[in-house]
Amino acid sequence: MREQVQTALREEMQGLRESVAREAAAVAAATSRASGAEGGAAGAAAGAGSKLKTALRYLLFGGAVFIVAQYLFGRSQAGENGGMSGGGSSGFGSFLSQKMFSAGEQVVSDKTFDDVRGAEEAKADLVEVVEFLRDPDKFSRLGGKLPKGLLLVGPPGTGKTLLAKAVAGEAGVPFFYASGSDFDEMFVGLGARRVRTLFAQARENAPCIVFIDEIDAVAPKRNTTGLNSNRQTVNQLLAELDGFNDSGGVMVIAATNFPQMLDEAVTRPGRFDRQLQVPLPDLAARREILELYLDNSPVDASVDANVIARGTPGASGADLANIVNSAAVAAALDGSDALSQRHLEWAKDKHLMGPERKSAVLREEELRCTAYHETGHALVALKTAGTFPVYKATIMPRGRALGMVSQLPEHDVVSMSKKQLLAKMDVCMGGRVAEVGGQLGAWVPGWLVG
Repeated sequence: MREQVQTALREEMQGLRESVAREAAAVAAATSRASGAEGGAAGAAAGAGSKLKTALRYLLFGGAVFIVAQYLFGRSQAGENGGMSGGGSSGFGSFLSQKMFSAGEQVVSDKTFDDVRGAEEAKADLVEVVEFLRDPDKFSRLGGKLPKGLLLVGPPGTGKTLLAKAVAGEAGVPFFYASGSDFDEMFVGLGARRVRTLFAQARENAPCIVFIDEIDAVAPKRNTTGLNSNRQTVNQLLAELDGFNDSGGVMVIAATNFPQMLDEAVTRPGRFDRQLQVPLPDLAARREILELYLDNSPVDASVDANVIARGTPGASGADLANIVNSAAVAAALDGSDALSQRHLEWAKDKHLMGPERKSAVLREEELRCTAYHETGHALVALKTAGTFPVYKATIMPRGRALGMVSQLPEHDVVSMSKKQLLAKMDVCMGGRVAEVGGQLGAWVPGWLVG
């Protein structure tokens, strides 16, 4: 059958070549005869242009037929030599088939759990999975089974992908990585085909781990108004995770920032047995993360990671890495041999408030008003019970602010008492009160102000 198709295609291509040759000869003849009157020459040129366009259409059609034929032969050869893995196939058709239908790749990671700081609970569950993969008999003798899926949930920058890389470095089994967008295509059925291909490769290398990043892009909630291709992809993923065919030995780890967008059938037990929360780091975790990144740079004795950690509540691990990197760049620009606390403070303020606006043109009256304002914040914070300790005050413009008073809490604040809330209101109003008082003091007699 394949030989007949090849013969027919060769005959078609030969006919196309002869047709193109005839059209080219006609164009040459028309060009050679274009020596008559001006009107006749114009007509001959128009006819030659039309024939040339026809010849180009034939050529493009023939090229398209050739590419499709090569692709079909590549698929047939891949099926004969081992399915979608394409073992033994070669040529353009095999290349095109591999690029269009493959999703995910087997990767090697040099990360370990020692590179993960802060997410201790999630790390503990993943350590358990790694131990199961290393020694399954240790758990199966008591009836334990490998979880089919783990879903890492948390805000951006908290280390979900880093945890997956650590699992890849620790497990010692094949690790396949894919992003949710790898399965999103304009062609109907292509996303589902890529899901089948990924899990087929995983089963051939079982026991192994499959990590799908941003799974909300491939498994959103299904509805009757959605695209049919999206539903096909989700349905195929459901079947691969917990369908009729057993996918034993394949551990699926997925990460998402939006668990509420996932289809309920995806998140049920039996597909993703556990959901691991990866929250923003607390004070102790931020200090550990900063120390981890600072170990890669020379630092002087003035550096205190605890002070930077206290001043960055709500920062993620990615934010802290960015602060340390900005400090290292600033130290290099200064010609320093090591990072100092001054560089880290500058990088932290830049991250929180924006870059310094040194070029801002402010009048002396505006600078004085800003100084009164920030002084009022600082004085009220110092004299009011229930406020956080004042760390520094500045009138250097940053972002949209003309100045700033920085307060450093001793620990992370998860709730506030009535006394603390009232004290915070006093500190907020203290700036405006001092600003008005300073303006009044410019023309009101001193005895009235005092």
